[in-house]
Amino acid sequence: MTSLNATPALDCRYRPKWHYAAERNWLNDPNGLVYSNGVYHLFYQHNPFADVWGNMSWGHATSPDLLNWDEQPVAIPCDEQEAIFSGSAVVDTLNTSGFGVGGVPPLVAVYTSAYSPASPLAGRQAQSLAYSTDDGATWTKYAGNPVLDRASADFRDPKVFWYDGGAGSYWVMVAVEAENREVVLYKSADLRSWEYLSTFGPANATGGVWECPDLFELPVDGDAGNTRWVLVVNLSPGGIAGGSAGQYFVGTFDGVRFRSETTVTEGMQTDDSRMPDYGWLDWGRDYYAAVSFSNAPGGRRLMIGWMNNWQYAASTPSQGWRSAMSLVREVRLETRAGRPVLVQAAVDPFEAAGTELFATGPEPLADGVRWLPAEASGDVLRFDAVFRPGSAGKVGLVLRAGEADGVQERTVLAYSALSGELSLDRTGSGNAGFHADFPSVERVPVSLDGSGLLRLRVFLDRCSVEVFAQDGLVTLTDLIFPTESSTAVGLLAEGDGATLVSLSVTAG
Repeated sequence: MTSLNATPALDCRYRPKWHYAAERNWLNDPNGLVYSNGVYHLFYQHNPFADVWGNMSWGHATSPDLLNWDEQPVAIPCDEQEAIFSGSAVVDTLNTSGFGVGGVPPLVAVYTSAYSPASPLAGRQAQSLAYSTDDGATWTKYAGNPVLDRASADFRDPKVFWYDGGAGSYWVMVAVEAENREVVLYKSADLRSWEYLSTFGPANATGGVWECPDLFELPVDGDAGNTRWVLVVNLSPGGIAGGSAGQYFVGTFDGVRFRSETTVTEGMQTDDSRMPDYGWLDWGRDYYAAVSFSNAPGGRRLMIGWMNNWQYAASTPSQGWRSAMSLVREVRLETRAGRPVLVQAAVDPFEAAGTELFATGPEPLADGVRWLPAEASGDVLRFDAVFRPGSAGKVGLVLRAGEADGVQERTVLAYSALSGELSLDRTGSGNAGFHADFPSVERVPVSLDGSGLLRLRVFLDRCSVEVFAQDGLVTLTDLIFPTESSTAVGLLAEGDGATLVSLSVTAG
C-alpha cells in the first residue's frame, strides 16, 4: 500500500460546489448507495493514500438531502489480502442475514473482493459481505467471505435488491462477468448462500468490458399497473462518445430471467454502425458506473454516476484530490414514439439555494454571439433556456468564456437545425491538452417538440457541464477545466430566424 506522503498539496481551482468530491485523494465508482433513517449513504471507490487509482477501499459520505455531503471515515479498507471493489448495500429489514442486533436491522454491504498475491485466492474476484449494526458508522467483514466465488478473474460489481413477485421473495444479485460482456443473476434467502438464476448478454454495446450493473422496476408514465424493468450496464471503453459510458435495456423480469425488449444487436458487436440506436444513460464523456440507491423514500429511483472517463481519469488537472460524482438524478420511464424510455431530472441544488441573476425573452436572435451582462456570468450556474431555432442554422449557449494567456476559452452548447443534433464542444474549454483523448465534441440527436421548441436545463459547476434536453429525455455530461476568470456567458445563433423564447440564469 502507498504512503500518505505520496499525496501532494491540494489544488482546489476546479473543486465543484455541488458535486461530491472526496477532500483528498482518488475517487471513482459510486458504491453501496442506500437510504437509512433519514440519511443517504454514498460509498465509493477510494484510494485513501494518493490521488491516483490504487489501494481500493470504500470511501463514505452522508447527506440528508442528496446535495450537502459530509465525508466520513473510510468504511471498508483494503488490506494485504484483498482490495475492496465495487458493490452495493441494503437495509436487511427482516434480518435475513442474522447480522442484526437487538431487533435493529443491519446494513449489509455486498462487495467484490479482488484478491491480492498474498491471498490463497490470488487473482480471483469474488463477492463478499460486510455489515454494520450502527447505521453505517462502522463495518465488520463477514468471517465466511467470500460468499460467492466462480473462480473467475473478472466477476464483480454486485448490485443486490429484494425481489417480491410471482416466483417468490428473496434477494437477487446482478453482477458481471466483465470480459464476457455478461450480466449474471443469483438469488439468496439470507445474503450468505447464493443460487444461480440466469445470464443476460452479450447484447448492444460490447466494445469494452461490462461493469456496474443495476436492475430495477419502474412504472411507465406513472402507471403502477404498467411496469417495466430497466437493466443498466456500464462499459469501458465502447461508449457512445468514446471511452466510458452507461447503457440500459428495458424489458421484463420474472424473478429468474431478464428479457430485453430493446435489444438491437445480439452477441459481440461487430462494428459501431448501430451505436446511436442503443439506449444510453448519457451521451457525454463523463458519466460512468451509474447505479441507483436502495431503499430510497417515496419509491423514487435515484441514480448517481462517476463524473470521469477511464481514458484520461488519471490525468485530470487537479492535485491532492481527483474526480467527483455527478448530480443525483431521478429516473422515470415515459412513453416516447410508442416505447418506454428513460427520462432524467437532476436533484436540483438551485431550487432552494438559488438566486435568479438574469432573465430575458421572448426575443429574436441575431446572427453571432450576444454576450449577457456581467451579472449573468459565473462558474456555478443553472440555465433554463427555450429556443425556437426556426430557419437559423444553429442556436445555443456559450459558457465559461474568457481569455487566458492570449488564448480564447469557451465551451459551446449548440443545436443544429440542419442535422437535428445537440452538440457540446469543449475543444477550447480551457486546459484541454493534458490528454490526447480529452478535447472532444459530443453530439446527440434531439428532436424539437411539436411546437418547434428546444428546451434546455444546464448545470454548470467549476469543472463540469451537465445538460438535460427536452425535459430530461437526453443528457450530456462533460468535464471542463477553464481558467477561473473565464466566466462570461453568451447566446449563440448562426444565421437569422431564431427566437429565444425564454432564458433564466440562476446562481447557487
